[in-house]
Amino acid sequence: MDYLNAFWVGGLICALIQILLDKTKLMPGRVMVLLVCSGALLSAIGIYKPFAEFAGAGATVPLLGFGNTLWKGMKDAIDQNGLIGLFMGGFTACAAGVSAALIFSYLASWVFKPKMKE
Repeated sequence: MDYLNAFWVGGLICALIQILLDKTKLMPGRVMVLLVCSGALLSAIGIYKPFAEFAGAGATVPLLGFGNTLWKGMKDAIDQNGLIGLFMGGFTACAAGVSAALIFSYLASWVFKPKMKE
């Protein structure tokens, strides 16, 4: 059942975002920022944790999950280090994921030899 919930929730999130992109004039970058901020906001008001427990990877893999991770990292760092944690918590929480994305995309660029579109 966990796989089914992850599949339909993740698919629903992606479908709603695709409709948002198709029916509005919002640029993709702004929609991505909206998703990250929405994930952080939902975490701050306590809605995201039960949602993520229900949906699993369907909720944590999309950009909403990245916002949730940023929020949790900042909250933990603020609890441990005070106000300075506001500035370092997000970096600490997401460092491994962002580093992996950069390293693997760089390696993929060596394998596939990307070219600029004309």
